[in-house]
Amino acid sequence: MPRLAHLLLPFLLACASALPAYAQTRADAGTPATVRFGDSKPVNWTGRAPDRYQIHGIDVARFQGEIDWRKARRAGVSFVFMKATEGGDLLDPLFKDHWRGAKRAGIPRGAYHFYYFCTPPEVQARWFIRNVPKNKGTLPPVLDMEWNPFSPTCAKVRPPGHEVRRQMKVFMDMVERRYGQRPIIYTTPQFYRDAGLDRLKNEEFWLRSTAKTPAQAYPQQRWSFWQYSGTGLIDGIGKEVDLNVFAGSPNNWSAWLKARQR
Repeated sequence: MPRLAHLLLPFLLACASALPAYAQTRADAGTPATVRFGDSKPVNWTGRAPDRYQIHGIDVARFQGEIDWRKARRAGVSFVFMKATEGGDLLDPLFKDHWRGAKRAGIPRGAYHFYYFCTPPEVQARWFIRNVPKNKGTLPPVLDMEWNPFSPTCAKVRPPGHEVRRQMKVFMDMVERRYGQRPIIYTTPQFYRDAGLDRLKNEEFWLRSTAKTPAQAYPQQRWSFWQYSGTGLIDGIGKEVDLNVFAGSPNNWSAWLKARQR
């Protein structure tokens, strides 16, 4: 983040609670829901904008620091995915704190693994399984698939699409056997194109697109979650955070949780 943004962040966070809320009435659920998220770099969307969706959540890692999860829930956080592992030997130092905190606040939570192209998928799956508890009521695991351009040792390793998809299957099959849930695939527009992820059938997607809607960035691809911002401002979180929406209505969300929580 540019230095100026760091200096302005406390001011922006203070202002976020004063911003007009994303206010939606859950007509099909019969209860009102208010989401109060700010954004330090808002986008003028064309197409269906994030505030047209009713179920909002976040994803976090060590970069967000300590979180007041009850405040975050009151601000409208309906779900959270949190970084657990990376490669075959890295554990997010705040994963355990985030895992416990979200549970205490009653926020549905799931864990994600950042894939590393210089470590076999079997090793990475075992590392994830070693570090992520098999707790009742958790969301499906997530496999974060994007290139590693900032890695000190693996920045230029980019296997062809068929090999990427093979490795993904190995990882996902192992993790599914452990948790009883098929992992969700998180990805970016470039990786999606480069690795030919449109060839994957019957998989569930979480798509990143911070300037275009998923329909524009991933034509024809079905998705459950859309990460639309990396510069969110939420009460209870002292740093910028990724913002996400769920694709369906509150009734759809309830049905999805029933089917996908374990």
